[in-house]
Amino acid sequence: MGKLIKLAWRNIWRNGRRTLIAVIAIALGVAFLIFFDGVFAGSKQAFFGNAVKLQGGNVMVHAPGYIEKKNRNPLLPLPDMMRPVEVSLAQPETVSASRRINTSGMLSSHEGTLPVSIIGIEPEAEAQVGMLAGKIAQGRYLQGSDEDFILVGKTLAERLDIVVNDRVTLIGRALHEQMRSRTMTVIGIYDMGLQEIEKGSVYISFLEAQTLFDLYEQATEVVISLQQIGQEASVVSTLQTQLPGFEVHAWDELNPELRETMDVNAEIMDIFGFVILIIAGVGILNLMLMAVFERTREIGLLASMGFKRSQILSLFLLEGILIGLIGSFLGGFLGAGVVFYLNKVGIAWSTGEYSPVAALLGTRLYPSVDIDLLFVRLFTVAFITAMASLYPAWRASRKEPAEALHYV
Repeated sequence: MGKLIKLAWRNIWRNGRRTLIAVIAIALGVAFLIFFDGVFAGSKQAFFGNAVKLQGGNVMVHAPGYIEKKNRNPLLPLPDMMRPVEVSLAQPETVSASRRINTSGMLSSHEGTLPVSIIGIEPEAEAQVGMLAGKIAQGRYLQGSDEDFILVGKTLAERLDIVVNDRVTLIGRALHEQMRSRTMTVIGIYDMGLQEIEKGSVYISFLEAQTLFDLYEQATEVVISLQQIGQEASVVSTLQTQLPGFEVHAWDELNPELRETMDVNAEIMDIFGFVILIIAGVGILNLMLMAVFERTREIGLLASMGFKRSQILSLFLLEGILIGLIGSFLGGFLGAGVVFYLNKVGIAWSTGEYSPVAALLGTRLYPSVDIDLLFVRLFTVAFITAMASLYPAWRASRKEPAEALHYV
């Protein structure tokens, strides 16, 4: 086998131009595939990462019974609001853990009244990981010490005909289904390009929410932001063990529709990747067939020298495998290099309109390389090259020596 490998290595460089064309074709296909994977991974992290941020975080901790009543936005205080924060921050995957108070209510102005979700947040903690702080179109972001100040969405502000510094009435559900109201000043208007969010969510400081809804030293949830999507399962498992008496859920449990969208997108990308691999395989098959036809006389000479059919088949198969390995790893190096570079500088893009998709993706895309997927792609292309070389190698081994030697 060692002699066959040496002979195969020499043979592929005897016709350097043909080998170079094959290697370049495979390398470009692999590089494009890795770039495609990188862009998809980056867009997935951006799109779903921002969607998760809108929910508050990758993982959420609630009081027992929350999941059964989540569609009613229940106001269930946590048994101990600091314990989940402390345990969460001790996990290496955690970037931030903050407290929230969520309830439902209404917002009134001189123009009318609309139903809203009222979210009390710790502004400084959420500014580091959330989208809200960077989307203030008018006025300013909330501060932890703010009292009687409210942050509203652009769509809601337009429907209620309010601007910064206007006074509005906030009515919200407190404990035991009691309704509490307070006149508040609009401190800022946020614009995310997501009308449903802007229309239905208002934000006040966590301190203000505690006071307004009689939740002194209490919170209704802890939101935990992780380094990236995909780390939720291990964190949830750890927190469930360390936080008995609490409900711990990942974002996809609380929003299964978003998970389904993510899975569908992944399936579509897998189909595209498979098509690219098939195209690469057809190209390799064509190149190897051309090589066999060009070397018909050489095949006859090898057979007349005593090479068995199995040896001729192995020789041509090894040549295809070597070409595939060289092209795959050159393409892998090129594709990974491009993606690593773009991960640092980003890709500026625009859909031409401010759609919900564009709002979640942002204005710059940062492709990323999954090392495990990278090696899977390299060895998959190498395997396809070997399979594409199998038929030409078999054809070569079936040539009759006398006929091949007289081939012109």
